[in-house]
Amino acid sequence: MTDLSRRKMLAGTAAGAVAMGAAAAAKASSFGNPDNPPEGRINSTPEANAEPGPQNAATKAIMPDFDNPPPTDIAGMPIPWQSFNLAHKRIQNGGWAREVTTKAFPVSTDIAGVNMRLGPGGVRELHWHQQAEWAIMVSGDCRITTIDTQGRAEVSDVTKGDIWYFPPGLPHSLQGLGEHGAEFVLAFDNGSAGEFNTLMVSDWLAHTPPDIIAQNFGLPVEKFKEIPTEQLWIYQGAKAGPLAADQAYAASPAGRPDHPFIFRMSQMVPTMSSKFGEVKIVDSHNFPISKTVAAALVTVKPGCLREMHWHPDADEWQYFIQGQGKMTVFNTGPEAQTVDFFPGDVGYVKKNLGHYVKNTGKDDLVFVEIFKSDHFSEVTLSQWLANVPRQLVKEHLRCDDATLDAIHKLKERRDIVGAIDAR
Repeated sequence: MTDLSRRKMLAGTAAGAVAMGAAAAAKASSFGNPDNPPEGRINSTPEANAEPGPQNAATKAIMPDFDNPPPTDIAGMPIPWQSFNLAHKRIQNGGWAREVTTKAFPVSTDIAGVNMRLGPGGVRELHWHQQAEWAIMVSGDCRITTIDTQGRAEVSDVTKGDIWYFPPGLPHSLQGLGEHGAEFVLAFDNGSAGEFNTLMVSDWLAHTPPDIIAQNFGLPVEKFKEIPTEQLWIYQGAKAGPLAADQAYAASPAGRPDHPFIFRMSQMVPTMSSKFGEVKIVDSHNFPISKTVAAALVTVKPGCLREMHWHPDADEWQYFIQGQGKMTVFNTGPEAQTVDFFPGDVGYVKKNLGHYVKNTGKDDLVFVEIFKSDHFSEVTLSQWLANVPRQLVKEHLRCDDATLDAIHKLKERRDIVGAIDAR
C-alpha cells in the first residue's frame, strides 16, 4: 500500500468516525436522551443488549427499571431503594420483626425502619430507645403504654392509619389486640438504630445483682428468683383486657401527659385533596409531641404523579403501603436513577435532590414520607417556574407562548397531578 492510499484510507476512517460521533452527539441531545455517550436500551442493539448468562428472574422482576432504565438515567448515585421483603425476620412466639438500617441501606443515614407484627396478645416487652420512635399502624389494633419524665402515664389503643411518637428515652410497650393482632412500621430518627439494639427491662434485670434489685423495690431478694435470665423481646402474653381497666390501674397521681403520644391520622381531614389523590401532613404543628419526625401520608391515583419537587430541610424516607410506582432521583454530576416500588419497599431521597413518584399500577398508590424534622417543607418545580419572570422561563424551556401561559397558572402547590388522559 502506497503512502497516498494509506493517507486516503486513514482520512476516510477519520471522517467516518467524525460522522458517527456527530450522529451520536445529535442523537444524545435529542428529547428524552440527554447524555453523550448515549445511554439506555434505545441506543443499543438487541444483540448488544442480550443477557445470555445466568439470570435470576425473580430478582429482575423486583426492579424492572434497573434492567431497562430510561435513557434519561445516568448512573453513579447510591441506590435509593431497599425492601422489608428482603430483610431477615426475627420470629418469636408472640410475633416477628424485620429492619432496614444503614447496614443494608447505607444511604439512609437519618432514618431507620422496622416492620413488626404482634399476634393477638403478643407483647413487645417493656423497653426504651436512645432515639425517638415514630410509628404508623398498617393492620389491626395495638395497645401502647408509656410514661413521661414527670411520671404521667398513658395507656391507649391505636388502629390502622393511626400513628404514635415516643421521644428518646421514654419507656413503652406494645401489644396486639383482638383476634388479629397488629402490624406496624416504626421509624427511628437515626439510620443506624433498630429493634435489635433497644434497652429492655428483662436484659437490665438479668444483668443487675439480685440484692440490688431487692433493695431497689424494698422487697426480699427471694421475691425475684423467677425473673427471666434472657430477654423477652416479643413474647406471647395473655390477651389484653378492657382499655378502661388498664387505664385505671396505670393512672398516675400526676395525671395524664399534656400531649397525647398518639395521633388519629386515620380520622384527619386531608391537608390537600383532589381527584388525583390526597396528602395528609402530620408534624409538630398538629402533633406537638413529634419534635424530631414529620410525616406525610400520600395517596396517588392510577397514572397520576406526586409532582416534581424537593425537600430543603431534611432527607426523605419512604415506606410503600399499597400499589406500585416508580421514582427518579436527580443529583448533581449529573446523576439520575429510576427505581420501582411495591408494597413493603423503602425509598430514600437526600435533602434537596429533585424527584417525583408516579403511580404505575391499576390501584391507588399509598406511601408514607418521613423526615427527621419538626416540620414538613418542600419546593415544587411547577410552582417555582410559575413565579419566575416569563422571559427566564422561556429561555430555559424554549417553549411556545401557550406553554408559558399554562405554566404561569401553576402558582399554587398541587402535590398530586393528573395523568395526561385525566386532564
